[in-house]
Amino acid sequence: MIYLIMGVSGSGKTTIGERLAKRLGCQFSDADQFHSEANRKKMAEGTPLNDDDRWPWLDAIRAAMQEAHHNRQTHVFACSALKKQYRERLQTATEGIVLVFLNGPAEVLSERILNRRGHFFDPRLLQSQIDTLEPPSEQEALLIDVRQSPDEIIDVILQASERRQ
Repeated sequence: MIYLIMGVSGSGKTTIGERLAKRLGCQFSDADQFHSEANRKKMAEGTPLNDDDRWPWLDAIRAAMQEAHHNRQTHVFACSALKKQYRERLQTATEGIVLVFLNGPAEVLSERILNRRGHFFDPRLLQSQIDTLEPPSEQEALLIDVRQSPDEIIDVILQASERRQ
């Protein structure tokens, strides 16, 4: 099974993705590792990415998802996947991807971003991500409030994915 944890910066994609993968005993891949050096530089300078920057990045993530599926591996991916067309592109990797949308109030997300260290994302870009976000519907994704504890969030994800099988 492939899990895709999505949301804006500060929503906890990496934390939840890593912990979910550990609980499942599988691999975790953060979308940040698929960014080109040019994309990383733009974001570090506070310049939002455009769709031309994102397509090759999304295609690299989709290829990794396809490979994991082909190898029959459970794998957790974390990616902002802000627009519906981005999610649709990623979901062409395979059928049955469990899409999880982590969402919360802007002030909670902003506080989280300001408190993390060693990340290339400029906190000023949060509003551009919120403005770009096309939230998924309940039919498209599992919608989760980030104000729950990581363990509670993972429990919800696992319970929902069990019901899907």
